[in-house]
Amino acid sequence: MVTDGFDFSPGAQVPLSGAAGQTAATGALASAAYRDGPVAKLLEANSEWTVSEVKAPRFSLFEPNLGEAFARAVQVRTLGGARAQLVQSFGMEPRTVVEHCLAANRIRKQRDTKLTVLMGVFGLLFLPGVLLWLGAFQLRRTMAGAQDKRIGAAGTAAMVVLGGLGLLFMIKLPFTGFWGVYLRLMLVAPVVGWWLAKRICERTAKDLRERWSGLLSGGGVGAKVPEAVPSAPGSAAEKLRAGLEKLTAEQYSNVVFYAGGKGILGMGTRWGSWHLAEDLVPADPGKGINPFRSWDVIKAIHDQLRLLERGALHTGGFPTPSVRHWVVSPVGENAKSVARGGTTEEEGFQIKGVELQRICDQQQFGAGDRHYLGVQFVLWDGQLVITMLTTVTYLHNTLRIEVTGHALGPVHPLFTTKPSAPSKTVSKTVRFWETKSVPLPLVDAKEVVRLAARAPFTWYPPILDHLGGKLTLPEPFGLRHAWADKPWRHRFMADDALRAATPVLRVVHQAAIQVLKDNGVDTERFGNRALALSGQVQDAAPKKADEYSA
Repeated sequence: MVTDGFDFSPGAQVPLSGAAGQTAATGALASAAYRDGPVAKLLEANSEWTVSEVKAPRFSLFEPNLGEAFARAVQVRTLGGARAQLVQSFGMEPRTVVEHCLAANRIRKQRDTKLTVLMGVFGLLFLPGVLLWLGAFQLRRTMAGAQDKRIGAAGTAAMVVLGGLGLLFMIKLPFTGFWGVYLRLMLVAPVVGWWLAKRICERTAKDLRERWSGLLSGGGVGAKVPEAVPSAPGSAAEKLRAGLEKLTAEQYSNVVFYAGGKGILGMGTRWGSWHLAEDLVPADPGKGINPFRSWDVIKAIHDQLRLLERGALHTGGFPTPSVRHWVVSPVGENAKSVARGGTTEEEGFQIKGVELQRICDQQQFGAGDRHYLGVQFVLWDGQLVITMLTTVTYLHNTLRIEVTGHALGPVHPLFTTKPSAPSKTVSKTVRFWETKSVPLPLVDAKEVVRLAARAPFTWYPPILDHLGGKLTLPEPFGLRHAWADKPWRHRFMADDALRAATPVLRVVHQAAIQVLKDNGVDTERFGNRALALSGQVQDAAPKKADEYSA
């Protein structure tokens, strides 16, 4: 729950990388904040639910890398003052990912502070020379592209000519005295500044890569964000802490959004659906049926689902599931934002109590939100989220019990790749028919120039966004479903999703039929239909249940 009162809690200093059993997905996404490499790689990780975009840079010299773009985009989207609401990220802790983005930005800011000082000393005092060097590097990047490509014969010839002219200029200067010395220093001083900047960049790159590797290795790398610890009411740190608390409140909201063919955002598409619908007929026509509500059936199902981990045999089985009441709100398939109607931050983004029962009992037909009872399993260290939803409706004399299956697979493999030392393959000197791997510097010359050129502008990020482009996150945004794969490509994950359907369906039917018996309903037809569905569900296969063919 988000409050406006002052809180001295340490907040973001807790060195955890995710909740118990959910560290893999959390660590994978958090590691993106520390990564290097081209930002365009994120486009490969787009899922069927969302598509992220990269705004092209005006000058490739100011283009951000993957980690810089990801950390800034996530921080602005999740902690911005006027941001839209977020979609829940099941199977992970989004607050931990955001804290790592803050920590990564802080590390880079410390590096950029040092680089800005170097640019002030070697850049402002020798500005013409710096501009010449930057122009040469920008020309090379324009010819070769921002990434590691060769510039071709024409580009190489142009760079050789420019280098020769520069050398000739230094030898045959038209000036003497002070200006002669200055013009020579003008070309040499930026090289000295570059060498110092390279040492700073290498230390930071090593730190970032260690954190990247530690998160994927499960080493419990903590996100240190001291600027999120408030020292006075109304301070920037207090606002940041409140933003993190709001993020946590949204994560534990029980309102989700159904987006047509994209399914329930954050839970994945609906891959299976089973319906039990029969008329309510009194077991004893002389006595009739005892009045009951849909909520009474849901309560009985809820109590039985909480016992799923118990069994007659001691052979493992289900882990303890999460059983929750959900309110599903419809949005357009291509909606750009979501809103939790009827809830406020003070209520913790929750719908509960009498309002939850009212939705369950009354909003079963026509416009409005719908109530679902969900049992959710977070498996594979957070990489697989299985959700089975149950809804009970009563129209005229027909009671309908519907069970649907949703599955959200692992995060894209891009986020689970560990850092590798830069190297290149070359031919051996003597045995030229054989090759060997030669290590390369962690930060090459082009990268040092890029970081040094960006450093003075990092104090006002909108300028960098204008010059170097930026990452545009997909909307409606949720950290998990934005870069999630389907589970069906992983044999064991697919098996787990399919196996969960049968016992959940049977428990739902048994609990519902028991309520009907207790209230004087003839359950013969319900029992026969439940047996038929019990046979069908044993041959469960993933389908696109949210796509209806005409």
